[in-house]
Amino acid sequence: MVYFVGAGTGAVDLITVRGMRLLEQADVIIYAGSLVNPDLLSYAKKDCEIHNSAKLTLDEVIRMISGAETEGKTTVRLHTGDPSIYGAVREQMDELEAQGISYESCPGVSACFGAAASLNLEYTLPGISQSLIITRMEGSTKVPDRESIESFAAHKASMAIYLSAGMIQELSRRLVEGGYERSTPAALIYKATWAEEEAYVCTIETLYDISVKHGITKTALILVGDAIAHQHYRKSRLYAPDFSTGYREKKEKI
Repeated sequence: MVYFVGAGTGAVDLITVRGMRLLEQADVIIYAGSLVNPDLLSYAKKDCEIHNSAKLTLDEVIRMISGAETEGKTTVRLHTGDPSIYGAVREQMDELEAQGISYESCPGVSACFGAAASLNLEYTLPGISQSLIITRMEGSTKVPDRESIESFAAHKASMAIYLSAGMIQELSRRLVEGGYERSTPAALIYKATWAEEEAYVCTIETLYDISVKHGITKTALILVGDAIAHQHYRKSRLYAPDFSTGYREKKEKI
């Protein structure tokens, strides 16, 4: 059996309980060494076979998994954050299906949620934004034209931008061209929730200078939107005394 497990945002204790237990039971662990905190491997049993996929091709990963299956072993494919976001898991799953190998997924906490926790943010503040856009700049992986930074910026919603720390100058330009003001709040978070985390709140205009000042060019998340400043928002109607819910009647003023 193969389990695709989300490692979480980085901190060892932010993996899910299920993910931790799967690591403890695994006979083989193939982990994304360029992004996953290696301290998570401390959950592995002593005789577990461990491989760093940063040095492997897709075919080599599949051969390892196939070999483990032949020997009746349990494999954990450990991905950073949540495997469903930029995890390149679907191509692995298709290969496993072609070989008749069973697999399951175990979710993890993605970096944008670890970053929000580090900065005590709420992305969906009433009157400010009720949407969170998760996207990236185009690199070796192409981005469809309909999903350009400019088209998303036009919404002026909260935005979490992955895999783009090395292109911040261009990113900032395109965010402004799309509709954000230069003074729009932004944040740059390096290795959210890791011991070496660095987090800087700034504006779109100063994002690039902050990245240069602190030498941040990779393994960082960029957040954009007025919700980052958590000002001038409306309180939720859910807890308003004059609002009834399925669990509480509205309360009259005394």
